[in-house]
Amino acid sequence: MSNLSDDNGRVFDAPSDNFVYRLLPPGLWPYAQLARWDRPIGWQLLMWPCFWSAAMAAAVTAEANAFRPGQFIAHLFLFWIGAVAMRGAGCTYNDLVDHEIDSKVARTRSRPLPSGRVTRRQAKIFILLQALTGLVVLLCFNLFTIVLAIASLAIVALYPFAKRFTDWPQFVLGLAFSWGALVGWSAVFGSLSAPALLVYVAAVLWTIGYDTIYAHQDKEDDALIGVRSTARLFGDNTLPFLIFFYGAMLALMAVAFHLAGLGWPAFAGLVGGGGILAWQLVVLDINDGDQCKRLFLANHPVGMAIFAGLVVAIFLG
Repeated sequence: MSNLSDDNGRVFDAPSDNFVYRLLPPGLWPYAQLARWDRPIGWQLLMWPCFWSAAMAAAVTAEANAFRPGQFIAHLFLFWIGAVAMRGAGCTYNDLVDHEIDSKVARTRSRPLPSGRVTRRQAKIFILLQALTGLVVLLCFNLFTIVLAIASLAIVALYPFAKRFTDWPQFVLGLAFSWGALVGWSAVFGSLSAPALLVYVAAVLWTIGYDTIYAHQDKEDDALIGVRSTARLFGDNTLPFLIFFYGAMLALMAVAFHLAGLGWPAFAGLVGGGGILAWQLVVLDINDGDQCKRLFLANHPVGMAIFAGLVVAIFLG
């Protein structure tokens, strides 16, 4: 292949000390990069709504003296595997769709497809393998959950094209990335109810917020090639929008926890996550691309804090 990326086959916008480069042979690096295994933040952010919903459902069953620890642990494991597999498949699909765009953006032109280290046919086969892994995970759940998860694929398929026809591609991403908030609940109850729906909407707002911050890294290149985003739409008024998105997210989560009858630890975890979000807003500089990336990454501990509170609520009420 020609046009190899810099740094011995690594990509520009990923850490060069990731386990991918220590454990995998160089021949597999391009596939790990397509799946973003060297950037775990994506599957982590996809995973947290699943974990929140699963833990919230488990806390509800604990209140009814029907908590099944084995089921809870198994669901968390399956959601983790599913998040890694489906996020990887989604990223590979996104790279196929955005092949030409990525070749024109400084941050993305070193990725496997635009740099020529992987062919489009190889990428399509890799998508299939990851999707089959996700299917195996999905078949472990009840029929309602299987159908519900399959329904999300329409949004996943639409997302890579959203930046071409709307200023709100982050909203479309949120619809897809937050689906686990529905699946985590339905995997326990075989149906949906208000707490799960509220957590889903909250997660959509959270996604719009953190991905708007992320998109500020590329706003100059995006403007040149005509890619649309909420970062470009909001511009210098980004902060008030983020205050709304994050504030509404926390409020909806609190209402969901109340409707589910959760105890004080769940709300304590929400306060902890909210504190990290507030810190992001205080220090945000939308013209500092490196800082925008760091603040985007800081949403992993947000998810962790909220989940920790929910887990404690299972046992303490």
